[in-house]
Amino acid sequence: MDPKLGRMVSSVLAFLLLLDWGMFSPPPPPPGLLGKIFQYIDVHQDEFVQTLKEWVAVESDSVQPVPRLRQELLRMMVLAEERLRSLGAHVNAVNMGSQKLPDGQTLPIPPIILAELGNNPEKPTVCFYGHLDVQPARQADGWRTDPYTLTEVDGKLYGRGTTDNKGPVLAWINAVSTFRALDEDLPVNIKFIIEGMEEAGSLALEELVKKEKAGFFSNVDYIVISDNLWISQSKPALTYGTRGNSYFMVEVKCRDQDFHSGTFGGILNEPMADLVALLGSLVDSSGRILIPGIYDHVAPLTEEERKMYEAIDLDLEEYRHSSQMQKFLFDTKEELLMHLWRFPSLSIHGIEGAFDEPGAKTVIPGRVIGKFSIRLVPHMNMSVVEKQVKRHLESTFSKRNSSNQMTISMTLGLHPWIANIRDNQYLAAKRAIKTVFGTEPDMIRDGSTIPIAQIFQATIQKSVMMLPLGAVDDGEHSQNEKINRWNYIEGSKVFAAFFLEVAKLH
Repeated sequence: MDPKLGRMVSSVLAFLLLLDWGMFSPPPPPPGLLGKIFQYIDVHQDEFVQTLKEWVAVESDSVQPVPRLRQELLRMMVLAEERLRSLGAHVNAVNMGSQKLPDGQTLPIPPIILAELGNNPEKPTVCFYGHLDVQPARQADGWRTDPYTLTEVDGKLYGRGTTDNKGPVLAWINAVSTFRALDEDLPVNIKFIIEGMEEAGSLALEELVKKEKAGFFSNVDYIVISDNLWISQSKPALTYGTRGNSYFMVEVKCRDQDFHSGTFGGILNEPMADLVALLGSLVDSSGRILIPGIYDHVAPLTEEERKMYEAIDLDLEEYRHSSQMQKFLFDTKEELLMHLWRFPSLSIHGIEGAFDEPGAKTVIPGRVIGKFSIRLVPHMNMSVVEKQVKRHLESTFSKRNSSNQMTISMTLGLHPWIANIRDNQYLAAKRAIKTVFGTEPDMIRDGSTIPIAQIFQATIQKSVMMLPLGAVDDGEHSQNEKINRWNYIEGSKVFAAFFLEVAKLH
């Protein structure tokens, strides 16, 4: 088969799959400029996929701190700079210095790109945030194809970074390039902030945002992030909230050396027994956190919010099956989503210092560290949560009358984020999505933590919106990560329509 015909067949198959999933009845092509834009994107979709292929081929892994991968990251940022400059953008690649690692070696931090197109004071200014670094990936880990070779199968584009986050970044660029190719004036001023260390904690990003508050961000009206997923395989969504995160370490120590259980078992307080009791006191079998006062400041559920959960398109049985779960803790869609998004949760992650290798080793660990985290929601106060956790664990430990030493520390604190869904840009995005997909989007939250949203909102104090392009089964951070060709191409149309809708607001 001719390669171009094959790609067209794949695109049609993807479209038919979406119809089969019951996603939408596609609207008729819009008239005027938007119709020309959509037609251009359809005709040039292979070129857009080819660019994604070139970007996926760059092994821009920020998690593994090795010189070769850091050079790949630098190369990725240069590719993005060149692409933006080709569109006529003014690009400032901000030098972020270097990263000193625990072993003493020093690696460069990739520059953060600040780019802008247009500075017309009569137009609104929209800023897009994205990142171009990725999680580690090896075919030996269970990938069906080379993770750094974009591979299309049945309308799905497989490759590391396709959905997280190179595809969405390129979809935004595709929308801009379409206006340029048609020699049409951009209806809004556009800014980009693109980083290369998001997967490694966004080193130095918050400092740059604060530094540029009165500079690069001074005239920004709206901020858009596309770094998360729909709740559905087939229905688009807008995200208006994420949970925060408090990460804790609790150490129980008898001595620095381990013990032989035959020599010492039965004559001392074993650190592991103390730690298991402490961890077991944190949450019950129904998922309810047992720390006194932890729910006191959780925002109350309103009737309006409850109705929003009822409207979300989620087949609970399909979701359970795709998650490979026997059973969830909750039996209704509304309960499940609320406990995933708008109520706090506590997860126990592991025990450092315990024997975890295959086989039988009769050891008593002399020092163990338990690790757990609490996902925070509005209006929980991080410092209050820290005090509640410490007070609870100290009380539980004291009741054991153990001679061991216990130490508790909160090693990470990230605030939750919530947006006003009545903000103008949410209304504009809803209209853009309806124009492209023929359906209203689900209004969803995200149970994970995306710190940059809260950083933008707190620092710049402008409307922040998450406009995801990826489907729930895209497998971000996992093996066989993909983005559907349909999502990538139609997402480019959504961004173009969004520009025009935002322009109508002013």
